[in-house]
Amino acid sequence: MSSSQDLLLAPHDSNEAHSPNPTPRGEDAYERIRHDVLTCRFMPGSVLTEHQLMEQYGFGKSSCRIALVRLAHEGYVRAMPRQGYRIAAVTLRDVEEVFALRVQLEPLAARLACGRVDTALLRRLEAACRVPYPERALNDQIDVFMDANREFHLAIAKASGNERLHRMLANLVDEMSRLVALGFGVQKTKPEIKHDHNAMIDAFDANDGRRAETIARRHIETFRDMTMEKVYASLSSAGASLPVFTTLEPRR
Repeated sequence: MSSSQDLLLAPHDSNEAHSPNPTPRGEDAYERIRHDVLTCRFMPGSVLTEHQLMEQYGFGKSSCRIALVRLAHEGYVRAMPRQGYRIAAVTLRDVEEVFALRVQLEPLAARLACGRVDTALLRRLEAACRVPYPERALNDQIDVFMDANREFHLAIAKASGNERLHRMLANLVDEMSRLVALGFGVQKTKPEIKHDHNAMIDAFDANDGRRAETIARRHIETFRDMTMEKVYASLSSAGASLPVFTTLEPRR
């Protein structure tokens, strides 16, 4: 990520209009704004405007619009005519659906990756998950953990050899990042992963696909329960602006 000073020095719309190819700026805007949506720098339920994003990031209007259109297509924001874009709410159903898919797909990825995954890489990523960074703000510590945790799980998914499985899990892990940021960040606590990562690595070293599959399932189920608890607490404390259920899915 660039520093805030670098962002303020970035050219605004007047320069962007003369750029021979504004697409890279749009891609940059998309990546940065998406990151801040996924990490709840922009809280669910809040409203963004193109002008606000131009001021905050130093991007031009066309770049911000490209980013917002892509985020709307992905379901992270919703366009509101003449008002801006509302960040999609987080619901308990989101948590349930994301983890319901992960608990099916990640054990499969672990079994397929057995004998193929680079366990030395996994050990480095596991170690990165545990670096405390006490000098950083808690939200930044959570970001560092989530980045390393994402790379750990996606290294396994990639080693499965199934590209569709890898892409699906990449999308799910990104969605989970927002749930974790909301649940753990708002509750001012870091996620805990205990020793499941190391147990999975040991299973890979032993070429035991069934054990790797079992540990992966247990790991996702445990993390699901922790995340559900934290997200529920955050939603409850936030009130009506962050509904527990969507308007299309009233609580029964």
